[in-house]
Amino acid sequence: MTVTSSRIDLLRHGACEGGEIFRGSTDVALSETGWSQMRDKVASVDEPHWDHIVTSPLQRCARFAEELSSKRGIALSVDENLREIHFGDWEGLPHSEAQQRDPEVWRKFWQSPDSASPPNGEAMSDFCERVTGALDAIAQQHSGRSVLLVVHGAVIRVMICHWLGMPMGAMTRLSVPYAGFSRFHIYHQDGREPWVQLHSHG
Repeated sequence: MTVTSSRIDLLRHGACEGGEIFRGSTDVALSETGWSQMRDKVASVDEPHWDHIVTSPLQRCARFAEELSSKRGIALSVDENLREIHFGDWEGLPHSEAQQRDPEVWRKFWQSPDSASPPNGEAMSDFCERVTGALDAIAQQHSGRSVLLVVHGAVIRVMICHWLGMPMGAMTRLSVPYAGFSRFHIYHQDGREPWVQLHSHG
């Protein structure tokens, strides 16, 4: 019986310029604090070897991924399907202002995100479908290797729910801090579906 394993690590971008707002598809840069957060996190990771890096196209992820790729000589690719959810009318707004504008939608979005979407934004079902599809494709393409995904908070929440078999409505109950890091191991055995285990998160 042959068992092989893959490792997929998830790294959220650090703090960004502009403070605490709904960024979504808005392409803002990392702050100096955000750069430090990501560099410090990567420096602290056990088993820091990666065969490949895959990043969101948005600069708060991509610029750091490019730096890490260059410094360590790791192949890098960009996946458009790893971009953050588009928050529609909430794009660019402080969280408190979005709550004041749409209190009922806000409540539903945080309590039951699988059945609510940002006003005039990307449908949550479409967002989950594109993220999980991208994740499964990356896992299959890089079977047996170690891969780092540099992505966004909501993207990571969807990935964790998907791989742990949790309902998508639980995603807002997961804390994913700036430069948060999660590690999954995927075990492949002949003739069976891959088995996924969360090794670390935080």
